[in-house]
Amino acid sequence: MRRKIAPTAASAEKAEAGAETVEAVEAVQAPAGGGADTMRTEFSFELPRGYVDEAGRLHRSGVMRLATARDELVPLRDDRVRENPAYLSVVLLGRVVERLGSVTNIHAGVIEDLFASDLAFLQDFYRRINAEGHTRAQVTCPSCDTAFAVDLAGGGRLGES
Repeated sequence: MRRKIAPTAASAEKAEAGAETVEAVEAVQAPAGGGADTMRTEFSFELPRGYVDEAGRLHRSGVMRLATARDELVPLRDDRVRENPAYLSVVLLGRVVERLGSVTNIHAGVIEDLFASDLAFLQDFYRRINAEGHTRAQVTCPSCDTAFAVDLAGGGRLGES
């Protein structure tokens, strides 16, 4: 079962303005017209290196959705995971990554073809949106020891905060 929740007016304005990054997870928002609460279930990200498809095209932007209990349980029955428990994250990411660039058929084989730095990024991103509820991390500048928050969803160029 796929859950898609209609965007709020604020998120629609961000999309129209071309905002591709997630500033923070807006866990629960009340829609403008009242009624039931809505929850954000999909999060945009930008891979550090990018996925190169079979035609040689580079895909860096993507969308990951929140994981369900089923997403975490089904891979445990997968023979590849039973033979190699480290493969669990590959199968799990293949279930929750909805899109990489123009590629929408995401599966374990696509995740296997990612660069190691991109796989590590997605594993951390998964943990942040599913366990911590946000995509921001507190970091410290190694030169001046200034603490600040960065958005792990990306969108900016390397070196920008």
